[in-house]
Amino acid sequence: MVTGIGIVSPVGNTRESSWEAVKVGKSGIRKITHFDTKDCATQIAGEVRNFDPSAVLAVPLFPRGKRGEPLIQPIHPRDKKKMDRFIHLAIAASVEAYQDSGLDEYRDEMDSAMIGINIGVGMGGLPAMEETHAALLTHGFRKITPFFIPQVIANLAAGQVSIVLHTQNTNYCSVSACASSAHSIGESFRIIQRGDSEVMIAGGAEAVVCALSIGGFAAMHALSTRNDEPEKASRPFDVQRDGFVLGEGAATLILEEYAFAKNRGAKIYAELCGFGASSDAFHITHPMEEGDGGYRAMKMALNESGLMASEIDYVNAHGTSTPLGDIQESKAVARLLKDSKNLHVSSTKSVTGHLLGAAGAIESAFSVLAIRDRIVPPTINLEHLDPTCEATGLNFTPNSAVRKTLDAAMSNSFGFGGTNVSLLYRKL
Repeated sequence: MVTGIGIVSPVGNTRESSWEAVKVGKSGIRKITHFDTKDCATQIAGEVRNFDPSAVLAVPLFPRGKRGEPLIQPIHPRDKKKMDRFIHLAIAASVEAYQDSGLDEYRDEMDSAMIGINIGVGMGGLPAMEETHAALLTHGFRKITPFFIPQVIANLAAGQVSIVLHTQNTNYCSVSACASSAHSIGESFRIIQRGDSEVMIAGGAEAVVCALSIGGFAAMHALSTRNDEPEKASRPFDVQRDGFVLGEGAATLILEEYAFAKNRGAKIYAELCGFGASSDAFHITHPMEEGDGGYRAMKMALNESGLMASEIDYVNAHGTSTPLGDIQESKAVARLLKDSKNLHVSSTKSVTGHLLGAAGAIESAFSVLAIRDRIVPPTINLEHLDPTCEATGLNFTPNSAVRKTLDAAMSNSFGFGGTNVSLLYRKL
């Protein structure tokens, strides 16, 4: 069961502010401010703005022990230098999700050894690597901070959140490129199914809007170069798309075993009822013809859920705004869900950009919120539908949200290396 959601994104620093922007199609893509892009082909991204890590680290609400005292103390704001930005974002999203779940009030009756964590991260502390390497070249070894290694290791997002929220079960980080946080949620689902944990804090974080990342993706010709119109640059399924737009952020879901959640009277957003994962075994960046790898992941999730294809109301597509990816995913969705008479598909990356390792988590969050609010968020900038996508007959929800009852929603995440994940949520 999903009982809590936290989000920090290019369109808002909370769950509800992010969701409101996504619903109305308010883009978070702007000119990059994190570094000088003068000589770079791509100068736009989805940056998290007005974010204060000091306030996040000092948040006063924490789990309490039997004597009513905090199990741990807030991280002091001065310690923010010990963490790179992706860790700050992970803590913010996870604390919001934890507060939203109401678990804090129940902790006296819980064993912390039955709460686990899995925060997926695709690239880790790349900005800190840049900064430290520059210091090494300029000033030598003595200028390398002793905090460098814990700043950059991908699993330190999960590790720091585990300390903050005092979780003593699984402490894990899934790393699978743009499917990282979707794998984190799916594997957390499996941990609860096995009975190894009652609660999992699952999600993802990414913050690599930096010269190395933007420059590297630009060198691959993977990024949009629509620098003069940032808000129109991310345009999934549109014939004029020219690559994805990098974003940063974090999202966390609180997953609980059903009986446990019911017994404590938890608010339940939706049930995670299906998880599928597959490999293309084809190419490191190009999807298989007809989107066969993604199709197999979606089919696995559908089969596990026990739902019929006709019962799926919404697909939050991976939809990166890349020429090949959008077409192959469209074909795969149409092939699997051809019997769904009222299916809507959309890509919220059109609003947030592509959060890489955090994409699966934030798009799962949006899928669950879509079920809650009975609304399909739009694919913005969809002005001229790609003819090949159009031939699938899918409704890509162009430019305006659609109000409808949603009983089941699927979220897709595919990554470099040919890794594919599909997660299926349904209303209780």
